[in-house]
Amino acid sequence: MKQGNYVFTSESVSDGHPDKVADQISDALVDAGLKKGDDTTRVAVETLVTTNLVTLAGEVKNFNVSKEEVEQIVRDKVKEIGYEQDGFHWDKLKIYNELHSQSADIGLGTDDFGAGDQGIMFGYACNDNDAYLPAPIYYAHEILKTLKEQRQHVLGPDSKSQVSIQYEGGRPLRVDQVVVSSQHGEGQIEQARNICKLASMTVLGDLIDENTTFHLNPTGNFVIGGPDGDSGVTGRKIIVDTYGGYAPHGGGAFSGKDPTKVDRSAAYMARWLAKNVVADDMADWCNVQLSYAIGVKEPTSIYVDSNGHNRSIYRFIRDNIDLTPKGIIDRFDLFNFHKYSENCTFGHFGDKLVPWEAIGWTKQFADADDWEKEINEGC
Repeated sequence: MKQGNYVFTSESVSDGHPDKVADQISDALVDAGLKKGDDTTRVAVETLVTTNLVTLAGEVKNFNVSKEEVEQIVRDKVKEIGYEQDGFHWDKLKIYNELHSQSADIGLGTDDFGAGDQGIMFGYACNDNDAYLPAPIYYAHEILKTLKEQRQHVLGPDSKSQVSIQYEGGRPLRVDQVVVSSQHGEGQIEQARNICKLASMTVLGDLIDENTTFHLNPTGNFVIGGPDGDSGVTGRKIIVDTYGGYAPHGGGAFSGKDPTKVDRSAAYMARWLAKNVVADDMADWCNVQLSYAIGVKEPTSIYVDSNGHNRSIYRFIRDNIDLTPKGIIDRFDLFNFHKYSENCTFGHFGDKLVPWEAIGWTKQFADADDWEKEINEGC
């Protein structure tokens, strides 16, 4: 958590944003592969979406999903999102499936649950709200969740939000600026603007004051939306997926990857660690970094930064938590989760019923009195 007085901004995108359409398709294929496979299944799927076209590329292993099933999964997901417009319609899509077998060289290091690649992953949490997320990204998500509930006959699936929060003494004080753009029907721009403002005011409540500025569909018409208006690719909304830029990001995307890929699983673990530190009142904010080498089971480094006793927190994590890919997979039962596509919109973290958002970790591993003594002493 940054101290002092400043304005910080984060953005979110809806489930109908082109990049999120691609993420959901990729994760729907991960879900399907894991449902029909086992712990030897490997999936790495990239999706590109544009005008009535979906292209799939990537590597798979023990992926028992037929080409016909893959095509149906794509169409079902696009239909579920709500695209039935001329330029992007679930029933009119041309689908190119270029998935192929995973490299045997990669399998040499990962078949025994070594890390699926090298990389650095971050997890962050703070006490800005009950979701333990920075306020700007939390409210940006909440606005779009509210808009999704109110789409009906005016709004389309494609929308974006951006919230600028003024902090004082490192705490959220007020909302300075709000940007919301939503796809809408022909001739319904003013109705769309009214819905966007009402949703924003409902979500932001007392954080809005007479000096808050709203930018609602500031360019005017937004009728042509989704992949018909702008192409989308898996993994281009990694800041939206995490902490809105308020905390570091290692650069690896989550969607389209089975849980042996530490880009996904270790980022979930790092979030779980940071969230539990804050939820257990060990710190007001916490940032955890994990790093891995391909084919190697143990992390190459663990780093903790917070306004608590970092050395004690680090030692507790090092001594009590299994941070190997298999340890992470087993703790969160990630091979049996099968809801990656459902949970890859409006961020991967927050008030979601997913295993990596559970709290109450210290009671599982350490005597509460010993742990409290160590924290208080700052060992």
